[in-house]
Amino acid sequence: MELMVKVLIVDDHDLVRTGFKHILLDADGFDVVGEATSGEEAIEAVKRLTPDIVLMDVNMPGIGGIEATRKIRHLYPNVHVIAVTVHASTPFPEQLHDAGALGYISKGTPSEELLQAIKIVASGKPYISSNVSQKMTLAKLSGTDPAAPFEVLSQREMQILLMVTQGQKTQEISDSLCLSPKTISTYRQRLYEKLNVENDVELTHLALRYGLIENNC
Repeated sequence: MELMVKVLIVDDHDLVRTGFKHILLDADGFDVVGEATSGEEAIEAVKRLTPDIVLMDVNMPGIGGIEATRKIRHLYPNVHVIAVTVHASTPFPEQLHDAGALGYISKGTPSEELLQAIKIVASGKPYISSNVSQKMTLAKLSGTDPAAPFEVLSQREMQILLMVTQGQKTQEISDSLCLSPKTISTYRQRLYEKLNVENDVELTHLALRYGLIENNC
């Protein structure tokens, strides 16, 4: 009898979670043990449901996918994380690798490849989806690496950048990360300096231009 791979789906969009769930339930060998809509919920769900694989959306409200991945891998090293992003060219692979993600796919990945990715990562091997890998290779060959403006950022700086561009206030970020408001303000100023922007609006425009966040307009 084939062993079932237990999967937790984490995404703040209901349609995305539903789509992934249908793909997995229609295939043999997969069991969707739960869903979560934020990084905080994901950590609690992993504790309660003990999945083999977490499909982790990168950009979510709260602490976000990168920090949630880091915490899950620290607390539950037997649980593997596959990071999921809306943009194949988003400059997250290195950040997520550092956080402990073993897989990296885009939301445009075909269903067959999604299933393959889960099986490979469940066996303890890394996986990057073909469209992400192709974008990364083409970017390097053309000299238009989408990570260029952001490669100077630390994991914590990238996390705070995402939270700022989601519209979260200093106190909200402070509460989520258990850091003082002064420390968050220092990080924000450091982001301005490293990325050569002057305010949150310019920071958000830069993130949109390079595909870090979705344009919901």
